[in-house]
Amino acid sequence: MKLIKPYICFDEVKRDFKEIFDSGWFTKGKYIEEFRQVIKNHTGARYCFPSTSATTALTIALKAFQIKQGNEVIVSDFTWPATANVVEDLGATPIFADVSLETFNMLPEELEKKITKKTKAVIFVSALGNPSGIHEIKNICQKNSLPLIEDAACSFGSEEKAIKCGNIADISCFSFHPRKLITTGEGGAITFNNQKLESFFEVKLNHGAKFKNGKLNFIDYGYNYRLPELQALMGIIQIKKIDEIIKSRNKIKKKYIDSLTKFGFKAQHVKSDVVFNVQSMVFKVPTGINRDRLINHLKNNSIEATLGTYCVSGNSYYKKKYKNIQKNAKYLEKNTITLPCYEGVNVNLITKVIFDFLHEKF
Repeated sequence: MKLIKPYICFDEVKRDFKEIFDSGWFTKGKYIEEFRQVIKNHTGARYCFPSTSATTALTIALKAFQIKQGNEVIVSDFTWPATANVVEDLGATPIFADVSLETFNMLPEELEKKITKKTKAVIFVSALGNPSGIHEIKNICQKNSLPLIEDAACSFGSEEKAIKCGNIADISCFSFHPRKLITTGEGGAITFNNQKLESFFEVKLNHGAKFKNGKLNFIDYGYNYRLPELQALMGIIQIKKIDEIIKSRNKIKKKYIDSLTKFGFKAQHVKSDVVFNVQSMVFKVPTGINRDRLINHLKNNSIEATLGTYCVSGNSYYKKKYKNIQKNAKYLEKNTITLPCYEGVNVNLITKVIFDFLHEKF
């Protein structure tokens, strides 16, 4: 039993795949434009640029705010390492902000105490798809004249205060990796509302080129971070059923909570004004339970499970370089578990296997 299955099948794309192959138009075609439009329509953002991944999207987002060597960027610490890696890659310093043990998101008080004269941006991670608290972080950023980037890798379809992820931060960066609700195999997207940034992304994502008088004019250096037509088509089909997907996953979440909370498992907290896409079904394990042994027990019963995500400040590279591990993030890395969540998943079987493990433990 896998952690997730894609919400798309070959039969849904084969006709249009054939059209793309027959046309020979594999990039910068009509499906990319449609993909941009459906993302804008869903998020409410004015501008959207697909990219090859959330990592490349985050890199370009930092470049849009001219982040460079000597700058500091405050990042949520409970996340995939890419959130900090893109800062490190530009020669800037990632400053790790600890997270809530309930929502798993950046704590406002942690952000405030880590802002210095060197701080040039903040990256808020909607952990595992949960944007709880992003508006509070945005308010702090605005008071300190700091741009806010949302690492929205997991949060397509989520919202807080009736505003969709992708339309809250100054720039949002999505992922369409196979573990995500919407997958294009690999891929990502950048959304924002500031018209001044439109030309920057248009040029940077296309080798630094802009069309002038019918030909390419290379006005800057840039990159090939374009998404192909085939992948855009996959994304379009899934986004059209995103509301249905989120509704289904929330029903699965309720089943898990009803079954596991009585054993001491605690689900990631979601604030009352948040719509959560349930990108990942993550629980804190009960006190006294060895999370890794539980994961192995599930694996031995053909059920895929894994940790929640990582305390990046505690990983070998950043631990050695910065020596500043955030305690809540480290606790969550050691004590959270991600369980399978997709249409048709057998929650009853999974919870029975977990119960058997707990019975053996006690």
